[in-house]
Amino acid sequence: MMEFKHIPVLLDECINALNIMSNGVYADLTVGGAGHSIEIAKRLDLKKGRLICFDRDEQAILAAKQRLEIFDLNFNFIHDNFTNFNEHMNRLNIEKLNGALIDLGVSSHQLDTPERGFSFHADAPLDMRMNPRDGELSAYDVVNDYDEQRLVSILYSYGEEKYAKSIAKGIIRARAISPVGTTGQLAQIIKSNVPLKVRREKNPCRKTFQAIRIEVNGELSAISDAIPQVFERLAQGGRLAVLTFHSIEDRLVKNLFKEFSKGCSCPPDFPICVCAKKPRGKLVSRKPIAPSENELSENARSRSAKLRVIEVV
Repeated sequence: MMEFKHIPVLLDECINALNIMSNGVYADLTVGGAGHSIEIAKRLDLKKGRLICFDRDEQAILAAKQRLEIFDLNFNFIHDNFTNFNEHMNRLNIEKLNGALIDLGVSSHQLDTPERGFSFHADAPLDMRMNPRDGELSAYDVVNDYDEQRLVSILYSYGEEKYAKSIAKGIIRARAISPVGTTGQLAQIIKSNVPLKVRREKNPCRKTFQAIRIEVNGELSAISDAIPQVFERLAQGGRLAVLTFHSIEDRLVKNLFKEFSKGCSCPPDFPICVCAKKPRGKLVSRKPIAPSENELSENARSRSAKLRVIEVV
């Protein structure tokens, strides 16, 4: 098995954003290679601190356990989708957290392991499942079974792909001859159905692969389900830090945080507030935190990262 590696993005910024207390209870809901969790663990008291590590990828959980075993700390490792967050917190009798981190990026390990089918740089079976045990839907099913209109909708909505219609038509034509079974085949179809100018400027596959991955893993609905659960579980002064990697995710997180920090909902023409609604959270920074020039030069995969942080009031 290939070593599970992942370069944590905005590492210092994430750790600083959590404002860690040594005796606090924290959750890393996407532990990955434990890059962020290691730094959280360093700041926790061995007897009083607690860290809960989630990941839907079993290989990530196994790697995290191995890397965090150097800390004699109270850990819980949970191999599950973070949409089931409340269920596990109840099972563990954890009423409140002091902070939580969600890194919504695909790990370097997943991208660099060809057989996982996430990357358009290698020819491998079309899969893209974060957890191969999560149901039966894979990228192969999406590419070969969805009708043209549904493909167009996914590519446009989840990938913001300008050439969604022509790419979808290309997929339909190709699979009429034989099933599209590999990432290499899909990449070639995409390249053949966008203008030459686009192919010359950059690899045109990224948006389509992103869109199919989001569909396969139900990523946007998972964010909408999990973030309110986590926010409601935070103690006063507790912080939630969410790291996104494309504009669709970032917009969704931004709107959720805006809702949490919104106070009065009375119509503008009301002379006084009658709803008595108070903000439940406050934004730690009005604008998202972006990688430094130094990080961008060292890790190209950080280029689209944005960190948003909210604190419970």
